[in-house]
Amino acid sequence: MITLKNVILRRSAKVLLDGATVTLNPGEKVGLVGRNGAGKSTLFALLNGTLHEDGGDFSVPKQWRMAQVAQNMPETEESATDFVVGGDTRLAELRESLAAIEAAYAENPDDADIGMELAHAYTDLADAGEHDAVPRAQALILGLGFKSHELDQPVNSFSGGWRMRLQLARALMCPSDLLLLDEPTNHLDLDALVWLEAWLQKYPGTMIVISHDREFLDAVTDVTLHIANAQLTRYGGNYSKFEDMRALQMEQQQQAFAKQQDKIAHLQKFIDRFKAKASKAKQAQSRVKALERMERVAPLLAEADFSFEFKEPGNIPNPMLSISNASFGYVVESEEPKTILRGVNRSVLAGQRIGILGANGQGKSTLVKTIAREMGALAGQVTEGKGLNIGYFAQQELDVLHPGSNPLEHMVRLAREMGGNAKEPSGEQALRGYLGSFNFSGDMVKQPVGTMSGGEKARLVLAMMVWQRPNLLLLDEPTNHLDLATREALAVALNEFEGTLMLVSHDRALLRSVCDEFWLVGRGVVGDFDGDLDDYQRYLLDEAKRLREEAKVAVREAETAAAAAAAAPVAAAAPQQRKQDAQERQQRSDQAKPIKREIAQIDERLAAAGTERTALEERLAQPLPPAEIAEAGKRLKAINDEIGRLEERWLALSDQLEALAA
Repeated sequence: MITLKNVILRRSAKVLLDGATVTLNPGEKVGLVGRNGAGKSTLFALLNGTLHEDGGDFSVPKQWRMAQVAQNMPETEESATDFVVGGDTRLAELRESLAAIEAAYAENPDDADIGMELAHAYTDLADAGEHDAVPRAQALILGLGFKSHELDQPVNSFSGGWRMRLQLARALMCPSDLLLLDEPTNHLDLDALVWLEAWLQKYPGTMIVISHDREFLDAVTDVTLHIANAQLTRYGGNYSKFEDMRALQMEQQQQAFAKQQDKIAHLQKFIDRFKAKASKAKQAQSRVKALERMERVAPLLAEADFSFEFKEPGNIPNPMLSISNASFGYVVESEEPKTILRGVNRSVLAGQRIGILGANGQGKSTLVKTIAREMGALAGQVTEGKGLNIGYFAQQELDVLHPGSNPLEHMVRLAREMGGNAKEPSGEQALRGYLGSFNFSGDMVKQPVGTMSGGEKARLVLAMMVWQRPNLLLLDEPTNHLDLATREALAVALNEFEGTLMLVSHDRALLRSVCDEFWLVGRGVVGDFDGDLDDYQRYLLDEAKRLREEAKVAVREAETAAAAAAAAPVAAAAPQQRKQDAQERQQRSDQAKPIKREIAQIDERLAAAGTERTALEERLAQPLPPAEIAEAGKRLKAINDEIGRLEERWLALSDQLEALAA
């Protein structure tokens, strides 16, 4: 178990923990919560050994293996699969050990001791999961939202957010007794988040997670550790139960404090009245001592909650915008336009509050960017209402801020670009006051944005957006980097907003509280989603299962998809068109035949290799001469390598079949 007893922790001169005492039991799933700056990351540094306690006693079982998501951005030409496999530290150690023993055996093949070491090394490697390391790593990568054709792409080819997903997969790949996760849901879409929840619910070790996503905490934790006022308080239950218990505790504390204050006032009144009278001096002195001995109940210090509001829009057109027979996608130079969504016919009306749902890669960002004027429609029309004023919060919006400029300079620049805002004062003093309402007070208005936290940058973007008085809010993952208090403030502000809202978010609590209808983006179309977020979560799990089944039976699915795609146009097509369609189907069928044959051959070889591997493992479990053990171990390693290569080839061929079917 993990124990802290009277622990003192400092960062520079600031005391973050003062006499903290808590016990965490093996197998518990712990949510670590508290205000930004309360010391959550510092406590993680104590747990992972990069920081030591300044006082008290702290212990973690020495034999425990620990896994944690590396915070640095990986820079490597390794493939995504190899990078994640490298997270299995046990496997890496055994591979290194095997290489050394094989080298020694090559020099002394008759040494019985080395032969025995070699046999044990092969057996240990098999026990550590050498034979299925690649499939395990690829399952993690695909679960976190990557596509099968990206498995072998170099890590450096991915954007920052996707590289951090690979760091998360690498941490999950590591065998561990203690798993530390600091904001693991940042940069995840809702489908990847649902997959991560399911994975963590099955994790057998002890887990401590920092997160500002209340529904995620509710799903994966059974203990809540609250850090506040340099103390740690343990609550049994997930985040929602913690909130209920803390609210009750705060109410009881306030009542006890008020009651004690009444008693203190009564005693003090007696002392003040009779301390000068000789006949009452003894009683007065007794009450003075009673006051001195009294263990004071601390007053309830109200935490300064952050709040803001969207100003009333100047005008609200209706409809806000109309999309007719549109195709959305993107244009790549010297290539044909890539269409993602087809046949989009939607209207956005005044006052609508729309949540945009869809699995990763289905086109949510394409839809949002087109409405936000970042991209043009490939076909059809997007007609905007007169006076439409979009407030757009993009996932990459924080990168658009100027790192060397401060919040005040950003606001002054915005006011200048808009030519002043008739309904908002734009003088420097007025802008300082406005920024103060977003918790940028005092010297913070002069602090370079590049030195700010992600949450502070997000608040600045919100401030700039609110100042522009939009009538249509288009928010793409606005809660990344926001703490729970700021998320609550955003939810309240959005509920009071009088314009129209369109929201993409993996924060289900925010979606539930501010949206009253949902659009589903998937399989190339945009439609209504008839259901709530629980229904959508089931849809995502079913969708993931469907994709896995498609991969397993790629041949049958390809044939079915091709037949279904061909059926509709054939019936009504002209003779020439039917002939052309038939030729294309025949061409796809001819291209698919050798792929199908090779897949069938791989399936046969995988079955044979699996049988041989089982036999070798059984043989190695029996007492054999050293030379035979070494030979069997070498053959087992060769079989495992071959199985790995065959599985990778099988996946590549399945992708080719899917591409032909599409």
